[in-house]
Amino acid sequence: MEKFDSRADLARVGRDNEGYLLDPEDWNDAIAHALADETGIEMSDEHWRIVELIRESFETTQVVPEARRLLQLMKSEWGPERATRRYLYQLFPTGYAQSACKIAGMRKPLKLMLDV
Repeated sequence: MEKFDSRADLARVGRDNEGYLLDPEDWNDAIAHALADETGIEMSDEHWRIVELIRESFETTQVVPEARRLLQLMKSEWGPERATRRYLYQLFPTGYAQSACKIAGMRKPLKLMLDV
């Protein structure tokens, strides 16, 4: 993915007190890059694929996917070796909801048990 100067885009969208987007429809690549910068995660292709999987699932269901649903999607794409909570936390050490969902432009999940 290309780099964006995205702070201006991020400043124009509504966010809650923890930095989650209020409306997932406001999300775009520039905002994703800005949110990734804020979380301090250096995004690899695998990080971005997780973000895409979250967005794809949300587009289909209009619900933030729970971690176990994301793991199912990862397993079908990458196989069982990398479709683990451990691997997900290696990519997003502060947590699935706290960083992956935030970068994907989701509202703050009401049930942060998404990470358990």
